[in-house]
Amino acid sequence: MKVLLTGANGQLGLELQATCPADITLIAAGRDTLDITNPAQVATILAEYQPDAIINAAAYTAVDKAESDVENAYAINHKAAETLAQLASQHNIYLVHVSTDFVFDGLQSTPYAPDAVTSPQGVYGASKLAGERAVQTQCPAAAIIRTSWLYSRYRGNFVKTMLRLAAERDALGVVVEQAGSPTWAHTLADTIWAFIAQQPQGIFHCSDQGVASWYDFAVAIQEEAVNLGLLSKTVPVKPLLTAEYPTPARRPAYSVLDKRSTESILGYTLPHWRANLRLMLAELKQHTPTT
Repeated sequence: MKVLLTGANGQLGLELQATCPADITLIAAGRDTLDITNPAQVATILAEYQPDAIINAAAYTAVDKAESDVENAYAINHKAAETLAQLASQHNIYLVHVSTDFVFDGLQSTPYAPDAVTSPQGVYGASKLAGERAVQTQCPAAAIIRTSWLYSRYRGNFVKTMLRLAAERDALGVVVEQAGSPTWAHTLADTIWAFIAQQPQGIFHCSDQGVASWYDFAVAIQEEAVNLGLLSKTVPVKPLLTAEYPTPARRPAYSVLDKRSTESILGYTLPHWRANLRLMLAELKQHTPTT
């Protein structure tokens, strides 16, 4: 089976390459080899490789920058997704499209089901929702997988930022009012490969189990990192209100996702975020050069 992966150089793309099953021939395309905003180039790649499936892990993810860079956010998150969906449908190619918890307003206090009402609060979420709708319209047989608070040993993310700041500073301040589910990219990669094998269609949710605020997550990162020897000590973490840490884009106050339909397909319960944080940090330590 041949699978085309877009966004191959992002943290999810790199995780997908690291976890690719042995029976899959993976065509990993980053921005340097495939501009997904260029329909002619996408069509050429599909004609050349004739994949059986496409994983669209490419996205404009700069949440705050998107507020002033609207055109580019929509070009990647909406129009490029629409192009991939159109071509996938035309050539009978299975499509997995990765989306986000930011399509919700965060006003619920219970996990969001895949069919919950969407109401994005910023350009990033709105552009991703537009992409979802385009995929549903152009390629009804596709799977859309929403995820949240993604991190891995690859690229930049909240975990690696907290490790760096904890090593550099005497104290940290982290928002306590926003709650969600931290998700190791490995969890999402495993789920995507299972979907490639089974080819379900519709909207699904995938994140690690459990709930945390960004403050809780930061505290846990330090504790686990000290236990593993990645940090020599913890530093105090001050819980901040959202108003004390203003950003151009609004974030959902609560974005926990209901994952039961995904778990039904997988045949197992998704792991808890704290257990996966421990595994990711151990992996990070293994791949960190010693000085």
